[in-house]
Amino acid sequence: MPTNLLKRAVKMNIQIIDESSVATLLNPANCFEAVRNVFVSMESAARNFPVIRENLGYEEAIYGFKSGFDPLSGALGLKSGGYWPNNAKHGLASHQSTIFMFNPDTGQCRAALSANLITALRTAAAAAVSIDVLARQNSATLGLVGTGHQSKFQLEAALRTRTFERVLVWNRSGRDIQAHKELAALYKAELVETDLRTLACESDTLITITSSFAALIESDWISAGTHLACMGTDTKGKQEIDPRISQRALRFTDEVTQSMSIGEFQHLTGDASITSLGAVISGKASGRESDRDITVFDGTGVGLQDLACAQIVLNELDQMNSRVEHSN
Repeated sequence: MPTNLLKRAVKMNIQIIDESSVATLLNPANCFEAVRNVFVSMESAARNFPVIRENLGYEEAIYGFKSGFDPLSGALGLKSGGYWPNNAKHGLASHQSTIFMFNPDTGQCRAALSANLITALRTAAAAAVSIDVLARQNSATLGLVGTGHQSKFQLEAALRTRTFERVLVWNRSGRDIQAHKELAALYKAELVETDLRTLACESDTLITITSSFAALIESDWISAGTHLACMGTDTKGKQEIDPRISQRALRFTDEVTQSMSIGEFQHLTGDASITSLGAVISGKASGRESDRDITVFDGTGVGLQDLACAQIVLNELDQMNSRVEHSN
């Protein structure tokens, strides 16, 4: 940033927080708690504002905005960014985003945070919360559909949440997944690459994290008792599972209206009953009712989750600065 602009940002008291700073302050544990709390706060006063999500018509990119306000935590802000599928040629991750946080009392911008890691951690945390709330207690095999940038975060969050003996991975792109295997080993789980049908038939819990625009998982592959966390569908036309799975299942999501417009449940017809996960966590609605229920969580990604994690970073920074001031 040019010096004169940096001075101006400092004068306005805007904190500029890069990716490495976020990495020192945010982790799967505090992110899980933040996202779980957001599910609950969305059942009361917190609001997600309408999502803007558009094809740029340039570099095959999808770009948009997510924003919201949680009066309980004071988190007010927006995330700007999206998906650039050709970023590998630039040596960059496909998902790129920035979060801007504002003072709810004055409207002034408080901070600009690099949000790539925040997005990855909060997406994984949302799937993990759904597993914690909806998956069978005796789930032993985890299926992971997709091996892109987000998949390792999903794997770690799931393994932290439940004790899985085996992880089945579908690696369509043929990526090197040695890091996935090492991570699974840390949690004493065996990780095996396999085909989609085998993965879906043998997994008790599935996480789908792809950018697919066509169903990958067929209905007759899914057995009674399976939990599916569908995390990749966040745009009109995207789809990861056969809609007949959702028709057979108990359906849950982060935000019902968003799920029906840009999430996995956009592919359902008629008046489908969909329950917010926050209602289950807060005791307003029931979740899994038996070990034979199929449960589907449609994780479309809501702005309040990003803002809650950004708020953790700001709070941690405030505490660090306070400790420094007291030591001086």
